[in-house]
Amino acid sequence: MIDRDKYFMKKAIEAAEKGMNANAGGPFGCVIVKDDKIIAEGFNKVTSTNDPTAHAEVIAIRNACKSLDSFQLDDCVIYTSCEPCPMCLGAIYWARPKKVFYACNKTDAAEIDFDDQFIYDELDKEIEDREIKFVRILRKEGLSVFQKWGRKIDKTEY
Repeated sequence: MIDRDKYFMKKAIEAAEKGMNANAGGPFGCVIVKDDKIIAEGFNKVTSTNDPTAHAEVIAIRNACKSLDSFQLDDCVIYTSCEPCPMCLGAIYWARPKKVFYACNKTDAAEIDFDDQFIYDELDKEIEDREIKFVRILRKEGLSVFQKWGRKIDKTEY
């Protein structure tokens, strides 16, 4: 760990406190850095926007991608005030940064009633055993669009 990483982590923690003090949502913040410059930040806005996907990391990723005019975060580093939840972890992997630093972990979050363990447990279950019922319908029609994608010449791969 170098001083630069501590500096950026402090910025993520400051974003968490800023959002919390504004009653925007939970106490989570994130900054995204490229070439030693913060290109985006975000703090949790779930309750203020009525958007369950408005987590700090997702907001920061959206802002960074807009800033970079790219759907990937090549050569970027994410600093987040807490170990990412399953949704944010997925978004991070799709965005493909080179590294992620975090301050608190999922156990720390659970101690203040932000417990994502039930989602991890659900992912391990067979789809028919999950708490929320998932029903598969119209597969043939859905596959038709997938097949068209497979033949599409002018698509942007990702």
